[in-house]
Formats: sequence, structure tokens, C-alpha cells
Amino acid sequence: MINQHLAQKQRLKILPQQIQLLNFFHLNTLELEQRIQQEIEENPLLEDQKNDFDTEIEKFNKDSVQDYQDWEEFIYDDIPDYKAEYGNFLHNDKLPERPIVNSFDYRGSLKQQFQLVSEDERETELAEFIIDSLNDSGLMEQSLDSLAEDYSFKKNKWIEPENLLEILLKIQQLEPVGIGARSIKECLLIQLYRLNTKRPDVKTAIRLLEEHFADLHHRNMDKIKAHLKIDDEELKIVLTLIATLKMRPVCELQEGVNTNQNILPDFIVTRNGDSIEVQLYRQRSESLNINAAWKEMAENNAKVTTDKSAVQYIKNKLQSAQWFIHAVQQRESTMLKIMHSIVHLQHDYFLTGDINLLKPMILKNVAEMVGVDISTVSRITCNKYAETPFGLILLKDLFTEGIANEKGQVISNRVIQSAIEEVIQSEDKHNPYTDQQLVKILSQKGFSVARRTVAKYREQLQIPVSHVRGLWA
Repeated sequence: MINQHLAQKQRLKILPQQIQLLNFFHLNTLELEQRIQQEIEENPLLEDQKNDFDTEIEKFNKDSVQDYQDWEEFIYDDIPDYKAEYGNFLHNDKLPERPIVNSFDYRGSLKQQFQLVSEDERETELAEFIIDSLNDSGLMEQSLDSLAEDYSFKKNKWIEPENLLEILLKIQQLEPVGIGARSIKECLLIQLYRLNTKRPDVKTAIRLLEEHFADLHHRNMDKIKAHLKIDDEELKIVLTLIATLKMRPVCELQEGVNTNQNILPDFIVTRNGDSIEVQLYRQRSESLNINAAWKEMAENNAKVTTDKSAVQYIKNKLQSAQWFIHAVQQRESTMLKIMHSIVHLQHDYFLTGDINLLKPMILKNVAEMVGVDISTVSRITCNKYAETPFGLILLKDLFTEGIANEKGQVISNRVIQSAIEEVIQSEDKHNPYTDQQLVKILSQKGFSVARRTVAKYREQLQIPVSHVRGLWA
């Protein structure tokens, strides 16, 4: 018997175009340039007037070699031979201002090592994505869930966090030791497991970090000695061993190497009196357009030709080009709206560059001002830099939570972190401050914070406890 049922369901579907637009928001300036070049190569209807203009300028450059210049014209010129010979190597306008040195790129080294370990193209692609997501110290700051989401949106391939964990564990077996660790604790344990685990001090150090890492941070030495059943002398030996380990796997490899990286900003923030002006570093939507000849051919072929596949192909490419230009325009307009809102909320900070003037700000504040979703603000500000009169800043660093001081004013936690870092830098290295002493010093500066808050901010700054700092003195 055939029965009919009437049911009402709610479903949330995301269109493929909307997913691609979210990917556009995530791209920085350099990645967008690469994406535009890729689209121009794949779509004949899309053209870039800027590149064509640069080509026309190059034709009239007097320094460029002309195709019509014959051999007699060249041999009877009055240019000295040594200048012509030198010009074959370095152009006069592109002479290096200083000696070129080799810089260490640990990410490239890791990718080469992983290719020797695994021949699977799928694993290699995931490994390269994870390696590119590591910070400058070689640590993994993102959670695997967030990393899997970023990979799924960027590559249009769904991936589970468990699959990334398998690749991350393989990366952690590579050199330098401790690479890919998700915390300082894991970085220290990776180094200990590379040593001879049969040694009593190594075995005890592993137990101490695995079972009593929090007690070590809070300096509960009596509890550690009681649980591990060791005396003061043995504890000193174990702590000395831990103090010899690296807290950042890449920092020592970069000593003496020029680590200054050329970062291409996404925004330019300038000061004009008491007002702050914001503009994009490179606006690409104005130079992108649809090729008029191809568009006219598409319209004529639709009326004349009988080849439906050719007509459909050109029609799809035309729609794709129109959507691409619209996506770039929407990306740029959304970026400007969000950046204007950030500057409005942090006006005092952008006037002087003083971190103490940084106000508490979260993604929700900007999202409500612009009228977009919080995820849109997160993607626009992710991995984006702004060039300001006081240097390059990462937009993510401007988002901080607030804490009330003794006067009742809400201040940014970045201000407190800066104060903690300043106090620790000026402390006596042989007698460092404990977290409780830091609380009293910050209270004198007008910051009323708890000891656990100081400990949390100290860990975020990757500053060890006072006991470990004293061993390093």
C-alpha cells in the first residue's frame, strides 16, 4: 500500500559560491594575487588591465633591449665594454644595498624531511599545510579542530581532526627535536623521549612533566617530592635536566641568522592630524574586467552557432568571471568596513602606537558595528597585517579581553601582559620574582589581578616559572 506523509524539516545548506567567498575573506594580499593569476590562466574572459598597462610601460623603457635593434647598431655604440659586461649580471637600478646572506627556513627543511618519510601524496599535502601553520618558534598554536576547519574551507576537502593528528605525530619525529609540539609541556616531553629513557633522571623527569606539570608551575615542590618519592638532591638533578631542554624548537637554529621577513601588508593606516585614514595596500577590483572581444563573441555565437557545448562553455566562463570580480569587490569593501571599525574602536592606540592605550575589543564588537557575522570578522582579520606609522601590526593582536583595574576602568589584558614582561625583564636573574611577588608589583602599578591570572598571562608569553628562570641565570 502506498502512503503519503507530509513532514516539515529545517535544513541549513551553504552554497558553493558562499564557501568560495569565505575562502576569499581568508586570503591575504599575496595569496589573493596568486588566486587572481590562477583564475586569469583558467578563464579567458577575465583580464587584468593592470598587467597590460605594466607591459605597455615596459615597451617604452629605454633600458630594455629593443627587438628591432640590429647588430651594427649595437657594436658601434659608445658604451664601454666593462659596463655592457657588468650589465649582463646586475642591472644598474637593482644593485644590492648589502651583502645577501642565506636565511634558515625550517619549514622548507621539514617538508623535505617528510617527503623522505612518506610517499603518499595525500599525507604530504596535509603535512605541508600543518607545517605552514606552525608559528615562528615551530610550535602549533591552533587546535586541531580549528586547523581541520581551515583546511576544509581552503582546499574544499573535508578533513577530520583525527587525520591531522596522525600526520602531526609523524612531523614531531622530524628535526629539530620538539617541532610541532602543541604546548611547552609536549615540547619538553618530546625531547626527553629522544634521550635514553632508562636513565633514572630522564625517567623521573618524564613522570614529573606528565603527572605534575601544574605543580611545577605552582612550585609545589613538597608535593612533587612526596609523589615521586625523591629527595631535594634528586629533585635538583631532575630540574637541572629540564632546564637544559629547549622551550622553543626553532629559536636556537635562528641565532645569528637574519630572520627579518618581508611581510606584505593588507592595509595602510596613516595619521592626518587627529584623524586616522585607512586604505587597502592594493585594490585589485578596479583592474579586473571582462574581455570585451570574448564577451561580444559569446553573444554572437549564441545567435549564430549551433554548437550548444561551445555556447554553454563560454556562458559558464562568463558567469564565473562576473562572480569572481564581484567576489573581489565584496572582499575589499568588507575589509575596509571592518578595518574602519577597528580604527574607530582603537582610535587612541592608532594615534600614538602606545600599547597601554589599547582598549578591550572582541570579534563581536566589530561584527555588531559592521553588521556581519563573527566568523566573517575572524576570517578578514586572520593572518592580515596593517602598516602603521609605528610599524607593522597583526590585526589579531588587537583583539583582547578586558580586566577592571583599581579605579574601575576596564583595560586590555595586553597592557597587563606588557607590564608583566617589563617587570620580568628588569628582575634580578639570580633571584627572580614569583607569581605572588608579581601580583604585589602589579598592584603597585594599579593592576589588581589574581595570582592565577598572572600565571596564565606568563604562560601565554611563554615565560617559565621563577624556579626555572633561576636555573637559567
